[in-house]
Amino acid sequence: MDDHIDRMTTPWGDCALARFPEDPRDRLRAWDASDEYLLRQLAEQDTPLSGTVVIVGDRWGALTTALAQHRPVQITDSFLTQEATRANLARNGIAADSVRLLTTQDPPPERVDVLLVRVPKSLALLEDQLLRLAPAVHADTVVVGTGMVKEIHTSTLKLFERILGPTRTSLAEKKARLIHCTPRSSARATNPWPHSYALPDGIGVVSGRTVVNHAGVFCAERLDIGTRFFLQHLPESRGPRRVVDLGCGNGVVGTAVSLADPEAEVLFVDESFQAVASAEATYKANGVPGQAEFRVGDGLVGVSADSVDLVLNNPPFHSHQATTDATAWRMFTGARRALRPGGELWVVGNRHLAYHVKLKRLFGNSQLVASDAKFVVLKAVKR
Repeated sequence: MDDHIDRMTTPWGDCALARFPEDPRDRLRAWDASDEYLLRQLAEQDTPLSGTVVIVGDRWGALTTALAQHRPVQITDSFLTQEATRANLARNGIAADSVRLLTTQDPPPERVDVLLVRVPKSLALLEDQLLRLAPAVHADTVVVGTGMVKEIHTSTLKLFERILGPTRTSLAEKKARLIHCTPRSSARATNPWPHSYALPDGIGVVSGRTVVNHAGVFCAERLDIGTRFFLQHLPESRGPRRVVDLGCGNGVVGTAVSLADPEAEVLFVDESFQAVASAEATYKANGVPGQAEFRVGDGLVGVSADSVDLVLNNPPFHSHQATTDATAWRMFTGARRALRPGGELWVVGNRHLAYHVKLKRLFGNSQLVASDAKFVVLKAVKR
């Protein structure tokens, strides 16, 4: 067994689990105490699992793999979670069709008998998903949320209570806590997502334009300062070319490229289904005349080598509870492979992240395009 694959003990047996993509240097497990607590509670309470079991927010497929014999439905915003789930099912000799994998953008099941919610970092995403699932929940639905103590707040409990019904929490075990909710029959609230807002002035071609954010996408209420700085310093080249908005979020950067250069073909890529839906909605809301493709995926995996002229990237440094440079490194490596000789990677990031060191190591060059007290915009050229 690979040394980065661990075994989780559950009431239904052990599961061999790993995160995705597999990284031998990553010592973080594919589950935590809150997953174990939830599974233990289901077994101790002899929860009936013969109906439709829906698992929301499963980080790496641990819950889905453990409960696969009950043919659960997994709902996730993360492409990486789906890939991890497929890999973990295969790792344990479980047929892929034992579970149903849905995204947060897919219509949910019409009836839910057991709803298991791994509390997400984003309260907005939790709100959106509970509202989407509420019509399928009935008076006898077993609703259990789970998370680490630091992830469950008063606002989390109020959300369950407002949307589904009376809510209480368990005692903490190993810094994990459960949320028990008793569904009520009543009118459901209107879902406020997606949310739109107008961009501020002073950011070039997208000034005053509309941004559309689905729930859970970074900076849903206003433009973040890093992206704003990036928009003020985008490359000015024009003409037929292939551009990638890598880690596109709500798509404002790629939309800016398309508005400034209608001849450009822009590929919007993110591992979040919510983000790519936001990018497509932002693009369409602004009546952009250019060509665009919207793709949910693992960075530039699947994009042909030497096929791209320009990659624009604002890398996340928080990814699935880990603060790491691994995501940025994978993005930079994928960009170098996808770029044509002479093609450029433009990156915005906090100064302290020292991306110039990684770019020099990978590309052999790194040029400072712009900087302020907090951010830098860097350019690397594929030789």
